[in-house]
Amino acid sequence: MNNGKLEKEIRAWVNYYYNDRYHESMDNLTPADIYFGRAEQRLCERADIKRKTMEERRRIYQQQKETS
Repeated sequence: MNNGKLEKEIRAWVNYYYNDRYHESMDNLTPADIYFGRAEQRLCERADIKRKTMEERRRIYQQQKETS
């Protein structure tokens, strides 16, 4: 592997590590989320998705319960 390709691969990995890879020790956020102050926003978005998912599951369960 030549130096140019190696540098390109390292840059791609560092970009992935900081911007796309979730870190369990950081509440499953990326370092970029924390650095750029998006942590609270991301956690609120996830909580909202979880709440909506649970509401939908309950609705489906109740429908199934009523039809059986």
